Amino acid sequence: MKIGEEALPPPPGGTARHAGSDRLVLIVASDIADHPDTTVSEIVSRTALPQSQVSSAVARLKEAGSVQTVTDPSDRRRVLVRQAAEESERVAQVRGAGIDDALTAALGPDDPDRLKQVTQALDVLARHLRHRA
Repeated sequence: MKIGEEALPPPPGGTARHAGSDRLVLIVASDIADHPDTTVSEIVSRTALPQSQVSSAVARLKEAGSVQTVTDPSDRRRVLVRQAAEESERVAQVRGAGIDDALTAALGPDDPDRLKQVTQALDVLARHLRHRA
């Protein structure tokens, strides 16, 4: 997870604009992907993250165009969070970010074969996790 965080391009406007780490934003984004049309309170219950951090992560994701919020048609007091219908420029940028530099920083540049093996192992892991999902 830490290597993945290191590989993320910085958000527009920098990280100081919204509180919380990239890891928290990724956790919230994953939860929203797994539970469309959810609320901040429901995300808090599932992730055990503080409400303030979930709200900040949702604001950051919304600003980046990753999620959208809508009024719940069955209860107009509730706001639902869902993935954006269209992939935003920021989502495309994050999905297109490679991990080679972060892996090299973590493993060291002295053994390209080891870097290749770890990259291949991560590809296998990702393939199995996608299949499971």
